[in-house]
Amino acid sequence: MSTPSTDPRPLYARATAQAAEVIRAVRPGDLAGPTPCAEFDVRALLGHIVDGTRRVALIGEGADGQDLPRSVPDVDADRWAEAYEEVREQALKAWSGDDRLAWTVRLPWGEIPGHAALSAWVMETVAHTWDLSEAIGRPLPLDPELAEFALATARQALPDEPREGRPFDAPRPAPEGAGAYERLAAWLGREPLSRA
Repeated sequence: MSTPSTDPRPLYARATAQAAEVIRAVRPGDLAGPTPCAEFDVRALLGHIVDGTRRVALIGEGADGQDLPRSVPDVDADRWAEAYEEVREQALKAWSGDDRLAWTVRLPWGEIPGHAALSAWVMETVAHTWDLSEAIGRPLPLDPELAEFALATARQALPDEPREGRPFDAPRPAPEGAGAYERLAAWLGREPLSRA
């Protein structure tokens, strides 16, 4: 769970490393396929992940997150892993200073401490890694500890209902015996593609 004493940077590093592994498993033929995020196919989800990580880096470098435009990257079909690795390294460097966790960052939905923002970005990275993994047939095992942290953060940050104005549907019931990723997906209103 994210608290002011929690340093989310090691978890963010692990979450982005895991995302990078899954992105490396994407093949050009996967790009038009569906994902558990109804508004994104695989290509659009990759663009969202790369752009979101670029924004994390810029905010960590001191940019005002309320003024950053969204930017859909134009990436060749076989270069998504390189594009992600570039922004991932930039984000890790930007958030490496201890002062980053204490300062206040401005985001589109308000001002929050850096530790809370980075915890939320762990949640988003982990959730979208699961989305991408589902979309390309679960090529790799995913780290359950990251999902448990992401779920605890999501339960703090997102109300049960209503969720108007947030990019998440209402929570769904998780199946009995669900693992950490399925419980996270259910809290975020997603379903595995096999059941959607």
